[in-house]
Amino acid sequence: MKKTIITVVGKDTVGIIAKVCNYLAENQVNIEDISQTIVQGYFNMMMVTDVSKSEKSNAELAKELEELGSSIGVAIRCQHEDIFNMMHRI
Repeated sequence: MKKTIITVVGKDTVGIIAKVCNYLAENQVNIEDISQTIVQGYFNMMMVTDVSKSEKSNAELAKELEELGSSIGVAIRCQHEDIFNMMHRI
């Protein structure tokens, strides 16, 4: 299983979850765990996903998700689980 961590942050608007999840489904990315909150009008979502069935590389997914984020006014980051864990060590 190839896991990635996807984060979505920005001003809350209608359709953020739908657009991100539709993109993931179209690319055979399974959401294993998800958490989302809205704090004073700001949207924050974190997902642990399995990309092992996707035909796209992590780099392609990350680039396309970043572009999707720009089009809907949020910042989307997609990182391989190992990289995410190394960046957030204490």
